[in-house]
Amino acid sequence: MAPMTSPTNLSFSQKVFRRLLSVLPSDFRANFGHEMEGVFAEQRRDIEGRGGPLDFLKLWWETFLGIFRTAPREHWDILKQDGAYAVRMMRKNVGFAVIAVLTLALGIGANTAIFSVVHAVLLRPLPYPEGQQLVFVRQQAQREGIDDIGFSVHEIQDYREQSRTLSGLVEYHNMSFILFGHGDPDRVRTAVVSANYFDLFGVKPLLGRTFLPSDDTLGAPPVLILSYDYWRINFGSDPDIVGKTFELNDKVHTVVGVLPPVPQYPVESDVFMPTSACPFRSAKIFIENRDSRMMEAFARVKPGVSIAEARADLTTISGRLRAEYPKSYPEQMGYAAVTSPLREELTHDARPTLLILLAAAAFVLLIACANVANLTLARTSRRERELAVRTALGAGRGRLLRQLLTESLILAIMGGLLALVFASSSLELLADFAARLTPRAHEIRMDTGALVFTLVAALGTSVLFGTLAALFSRANLTSGLKEGTSGAGTGRRKDRLRGALIVSQIAFSFVLLIGAGLMLRSLRKLLTVDAGFSAQHVLAMRTTFSFSKYASGDQLTVVGKKVLDRVQAVPGVLSASLSSVYPLEKEAIVAGSNAFSGPFRIEGRELNPGEAPPVTSQIVVSPGYFQTLGIPLREGRLLTDADDGKHQIVVLINEAAKRQFWPHEDPVGKRVRGENDKEWTTIVGVVGDVRDFGLERPAPPEFYVPQGEGVGPNALLVRTAADPASVALAAASAVHEVDSQAAVTHTLTLEQARADSTAAPRVIASLLGIFGALALLIAAAGIGGIMALNVSQRVKEMGVRMALGAQPSAILRMILRQSLILTVLGVAIGAIGALAMTGLLKSLLFQVAPTDPVTFIVVAMVLIASALLASFLPARQASSIDPIVALRNE
Repeated sequence: MAPMTSPTNLSFSQKVFRRLLSVLPSDFRANFGHEMEGVFAEQRRDIEGRGGPLDFLKLWWETFLGIFRTAPREHWDILKQDGAYAVRMMRKNVGFAVIAVLTLALGIGANTAIFSVVHAVLLRPLPYPEGQQLVFVRQQAQREGIDDIGFSVHEIQDYREQSRTLSGLVEYHNMSFILFGHGDPDRVRTAVVSANYFDLFGVKPLLGRTFLPSDDTLGAPPVLILSYDYWRINFGSDPDIVGKTFELNDKVHTVVGVLPPVPQYPVESDVFMPTSACPFRSAKIFIENRDSRMMEAFARVKPGVSIAEARADLTTISGRLRAEYPKSYPEQMGYAAVTSPLREELTHDARPTLLILLAAAAFVLLIACANVANLTLARTSRRERELAVRTALGAGRGRLLRQLLTESLILAIMGGLLALVFASSSLELLADFAARLTPRAHEIRMDTGALVFTLVAALGTSVLFGTLAALFSRANLTSGLKEGTSGAGTGRRKDRLRGALIVSQIAFSFVLLIGAGLMLRSLRKLLTVDAGFSAQHVLAMRTTFSFSKYASGDQLTVVGKKVLDRVQAVPGVLSASLSSVYPLEKEAIVAGSNAFSGPFRIEGRELNPGEAPPVTSQIVVSPGYFQTLGIPLREGRLLTDADDGKHQIVVLINEAAKRQFWPHEDPVGKRVRGENDKEWTTIVGVVGDVRDFGLERPAPPEFYVPQGEGVGPNALLVRTAADPASVALAAASAVHEVDSQAAVTHTLTLEQARADSTAAPRVIASLLGIFGALALLIAAAGIGGIMALNVSQRVKEMGVRMALGAQPSAILRMILRQSLILTVLGVAIGAIGALAMTGLLKSLLFQVAPTDPVTFIVVAMVLIASALLASFLPARQASSIDPIVALRNE
């Protein structure tokens, strides 16, 4: 790169200065002229000592060091002078300033918002003392592909006593109970935990106390601890809540504490109770049975112990238990115990999605920076005469650099402040989205980290495009002081740089638009997938009955039939049914099909040594379940009221079970039984597949067990003739007529449930779509602006061409061809980048390949069309130039 000022240029500026000086008063000419001659001499020494790109970087560094070496008052005066001049220049070019500030605000704002989420979820340490030592412990049936089979009471005790690497191992499981004593009966998600559960996490209560060892002994007075959100929403943050009593499971429970807002895993709970208060966990038959697995386990690794050492320790213990209790740990199941950091468990679902969004936001910022840099270069080209005059009057390269950086810094700070407004307004939406992926979503906020990120982003962008502008500012003073001329060397470098910036914008935009296009195509397929049931005009609600009131299965069956009779008598109800879970229920999606799975045996098929038994999901339903949901019958018959388990025990299977277990035979009439059951169950029919656990997941093999088997009416489904919401209150009243203490919650239509199940991919597709649209808009504006600048700088050339016979259409094609070349080059580079990066989206796509050719072709066409459209106006302007006027002006 040539020096910013050459000796020839300096000599010319000295001549110009001396000519101007000659008209000044003699006394002023003597003093001021002497000082300026010294300045010129210093510049000449400076020019002779510097000449290359590295020297320019050295100048850049020295300029900033010089600011700090300057006396504070002098530094402040210079800063005020540069700032005031920068403001005057922005007022003079309001359009440029507004576009630059908005472009930067969009780019920085998107990054600030996404970074706030990433910082809170992925980067910030867990809000627990020594949180890096907390681990989640699970047992797996690895050969069955079951990630978490839970722990029994005996297993919790074994791992607690035998582990050499873990300390304070605690148990946890979650159930739903009915809480009385605060308005209507309320179904509360209840976490049942060890007494030292909160001590392990180091959680101090916001109010009251946590559990004591005495709370966890059988027969101890029942106590409760409320979660922060449940206390805030349901009790209005009552400061006197501690000591109040509520009825739960036919027992009076006393509130002893309220938790602070901390993340909960694996699900959010409303209240916490010790194990002694849970009627199931405290039952003798459950405690004594090693195979009654229901609990999760958390622990701390001991100081100085690695996760790998803890895993090896658990492997040793699980091997010891398999050898000691072979009946409880069949070899064919592949039982094993593993552990993982709690931080990973809290964020593993959110990590890939958030990193993709952060990369997309970073691309938007890079595109914005490239666009503003192009705008700045174009503006600098228009200021070449001004910069040349300032150089002629003694301004050194460092002085010009500082002025341009000041202008860029003010623009970037204004963009950063506006970015904070954009980011804070979108943060609530992003937090709601993140809550579907991680329990840490409530930690998302605009904190110091986000503010520092915004400041760094603003400073970084200002230095980037400010330095580019200074790097390519006028090099030739002679041509710079001549009206209408342009330095050829510098002009070509600027043109190449502007072209490179346009190509980079197109390339980044292509990658973003490919990601958005793939997600949109995936979402479209997801929204139109056949879920296997008819969601129109179906109302779903959770119905919870007191376990202490209906202790036996027969009692639950009776109350379930009464509920159906009352609900079906409601005007507008076509049919009603009960089930243990309904399709696309949020809790079922979170739990997954494994939570409802169990091994079974097929009559007449013996397992080979070491072979694991087949596994299927089980859903308990009433006879009208399939008619209510419109699930088709494929073979055999449906369930009837006679299938009550008192005569023949029957079951229905879905098509997935038939394909997997009876691929070449008729399963109707075949018999199966659970791994621990003694009686055989007869298959009486085959029904269509239903995607119960997520539209993106294929239907697993499922058994539909009649409700007569004694499972309570957990979910009520009602098909209506009109709007399901119109019968919601009447249906809930019908349930309360059967039992006034029943809790009816989570009322929604199956259409809403289906929409909720696709909320996360919809938000991802929307965000990527917004980022892609911003990128396309910025890139198109950049191309149009550069083409317009190109036309304005080539007016004389266009006039000469047309004077020599060039047709307007030829000029139009020339300008469009230049734009097309840049765009095609950017698309080609972007395609290479997209092919390398779209694999990251693979886990988020549904029935769409990351290299989907349709998406690539459509995006390329959209970018090319947008670029040509943006270039058409400057091209049209060039084709309409009057050669006589153009040549006369020159």
